[in-house]
Amino acid sequence: MTAETAGTNPKATPKAPPRPARRPTGRGRTPLLYVIASVALLVMSAPFLWMALSAFKTKQDLTANPPVWIPSRWTLDNFTSLLDQLDMPRYFLNSLIVAVLVTVSNLLFCSMLGYALAKLDFTGRSKVFAVVLAALMVPGNLMILPLYVLMNGLGLIDTYAGLVLPFAAGAFGVFLMRQFMQSVPDELLEAARLDGAGEWYIFWRIVIPLVKPALATLTIFTFLGSWNNFIWPLIATNDPDKYTLPVALATFANDPNRTVGGGNGMLMAGSLLVVLPVLAVFAVLQRHFTQGIATAGLK
Repeated sequence: MTAETAGTNPKATPKAPPRPARRPTGRGRTPLLYVIASVALLVMSAPFLWMALSAFKTKQDLTANPPVWIPSRWTLDNFTSLLDQLDMPRYFLNSLIVAVLVTVSNLLFCSMLGYALAKLDFTGRSKVFAVVLAALMVPGNLMILPLYVLMNGLGLIDTYAGLVLPFAAGAFGVFLMRQFMQSVPDELLEAARLDGAGEWYIFWRIVIPLVKPALATLTIFTFLGSWNNFIWPLIATNDPDKYTLPVALATFANDPNRTVGGGNGMLMAGSLLVVLPVLAVFAVLQRHFTQGIATAGLK
């Protein structure tokens, strides 16, 4: 059989189609992604690591040239000197009281308003939600002066109430809770209402357990923002006994006598003490926080 007749023979075996080009799988890119993520993590965590290590350095290590990362001799002198010069327990307690009260009030009020906007049908609901969205677009610094005038008129300057009330509820928290609560099935709530459950029972026993990831996320962001808040406590407090940790450390940083007993080492020790409670809160709520991030695309 010639090549010409083989090409026209209907019984001849057809040629296999060419294989498509093999696409690169994600396995080849995985090591590179790990390297990039590790470098990015190292760059972002470098300032924190420097602060944490410097808190345990001696004065010689702090002023060494070139700088040294690992202390040649670990010491707690910076912490003891800081406690001798500053009333750290008082400032720590002030920050804790304010941060806890602000966080609890946001969890309560934001979840209540978020439930109303997501699951209750009332006149003006869309307008209330529009006001919440508009509040998200207003820079917080623009509200400092009106808040000070209001708190001063109410006689709440140099009080815990003056530090807590302006931040008892936030537009971000309301928006977050409303978006999460929209994912709760309406059929579940209607079934509870048919069984005679009231709105308070539905809110506390049905809705709240279903939005724990949102509550954990709101807890972390609110506690972090309140704990690190500096501008408002600086403006709203004149009595040093009402200073929070950030204000106390900033005041101490401008004190010319702070070089006695450690200088920058004491600032590093104080900064580390400020960061530790936030890390503790995140560690406790990490599981719910990551769950909220993972399911955010499903809402």
